[in-house]
Amino acid sequence: MVRGSTEVRSEEPLILSELAWFAHFFHFVITTEDVLSICSGPHKKVRPTKKSDPKAQALKTAKAVKSGSSTFKKKAKKIRTKVTFYRPKTLKKDRNPKYPRISAPPRNKLDQYQILKYPLTTESAMKKIEDNNTLVFIVDIRADKKKIKDAVKKMYDIQTKKVNTLIRPDGTKKAYVRLTPDYDALDVANKIGII
Repeated sequence: MVRGSTEVRSEEPLILSELAWFAHFFHFVITTEDVLSICSGPHKKVRPTKKSDPKAQALKTAKAVKSGSSTFKKKAKKIRTKVTFYRPKTLKKDRNPKYPRISAPPRNKLDQYQILKYPLTTESAMKKIEDNNTLVFIVDIRADKKKIKDAVKKMYDIQTKKVNTLIRPDGTKKAYVRLTPDYDALDVANKIGII
C-alpha cells in the first residue's frame, strides 16, 4: 500500500518481480507455467507409496523363477570359436535352374547281370556243388555279399544260406554261394547249364 491512498495493490506483480530477480541472480530461466504453478496456491500432497511386504515379494519372485517366467529365463550364451565376427547369412533363395544339370537319371551300374559274371565249372567247383550244396561264381570286384545274395535270388529264384568271397591272384572276385537245404545245388546247376 502507498501512504495516503486507499487503493489495495495485488501481490502477484510483486511475486513475479521477486521471481524474475531470483532467476536473474541464480542464472536460470523461469517459464510462465512455472510462475503460474507457484502462484496458484498450495500444492497437493503426494501420498507416500506403500512398501510391499518383503516376504510376499520374495515368494512372488521365487514363484516366477520356478514357473520359468520370460524375465527370468537365461538366454544360452553362444560359444564363439573365432576372434573375427562375420555377419550371419540370412538370405537363402530356392534353386531355380534354367536347365537340368544331368540330362538322364543315372543308371544302376551294379545290377544282377553285372554282378554275376559267370559260374565256375572247374573240378573243385563241381566238388563243392556235390558235397557242400554250394555254387561257385566269378563276380564283379565291387559287389559285396549282400548284393551277390540278391543277384542270385533275382537271377535264379533261389534262397542262399550264406556267401563266402575271395579275391583271386588274377584280381577277380570269386563267390561261394551256399544254398539252403530246400534247394539242391545239382538241380540248380543243371537248370543253369553248368553241368
